[in-house]
Amino acid sequence: MADVALDRLRADIVEVGRRLYTRGFCASNDGNISIRFAENRVLTTPKSVSKGYMTPDMMVVVDLDGKKISGDREASSELLMHLEVYRQRPDAQAVVHAHPPLATGFAVAGVALDRAVLAEVICTLGSIPIVDYATPSTPELPAAVRQYIKAHDGLLLANHGALTVGPDVYGAYYKMETVEHFAKISLVARLLGGERLISQEEVIRLQNLRGKYGITSPAPICLDDMDGSGAPVVDASCQVVRSPDVPGQRLVPDPSSGLGFVLRTDSGGVPRDDAEIRLTYRELAALIEEAVERLR
Repeated sequence: MADVALDRLRADIVEVGRRLYTRGFCASNDGNISIRFAENRVLTTPKSVSKGYMTPDMMVVVDLDGKKISGDREASSELLMHLEVYRQRPDAQAVVHAHPPLATGFAVAGVALDRAVLAEVICTLGSIPIVDYATPSTPELPAAVRQYIKAHDGLLLANHGALTVGPDVYGAYYKMETVEHFAKISLVARLLGGERLISQEEVIRLQNLRGKYGITSPAPICLDDMDGSGAPVVDASCQVVRSPDVPGQRLVPDPSSGLGFVLRTDSGGVPRDDAEIRLTYRELAALIEEAVERLR
């Protein structure tokens, strides 16, 4: 690659680092960014530098084995994770790792961002699963990431942060913005009483829009009806989206939240034998009060 083009990529990493720091996605020296600019060459941020105060000359060039090719500094301590992404995803040309507070809060709480809540997220990222905890800067982390990165462009790292990939460094950064935005909206909805979920029928419609709008995705969406137990089905070959199967409806209360009620039905819309009705305490109290009044 010509020096001018490589200088442009160095400047792009500096700009993305500045945006991460300005938006509070990284504190102190947290986070790391990389770009694959040739078949066996990766440009990466250095270790122990604030992402808000980098300069282009700080960047380090390594090969896909992690061997330093050029640069006055040492490569990011999380380089192994970035290299694993590039090995598993030939289409990925950039990786961003950061600690956006709300998304990281979900990662710490062990709550994946995999519910069918926002149409835009379903069309673009699909779902954002949680990667099992692994010690940062060790071979454990790339091994943990390997299970999910083939099917997802955005991941939560348990008790660590978030990771996004894209066709270029700005694309990867914008996905990090989306992950944090999704986390913020999800948190607000839960504080207000719970999320209404987009039904499976509507999720299928949204997935079909991907092709219409030219949205590329590493894997298709696979719908999760919670398997009758409330636990998400794990399938690393596709983007698992938690979405209730309620034929004929587009929005329904989240059946796992206790807000309102949802009857589990079969494909024909007939209530199943194990159908449940879930009520809030307020709704239950109102029903009891009404029953008592009728007995008087």
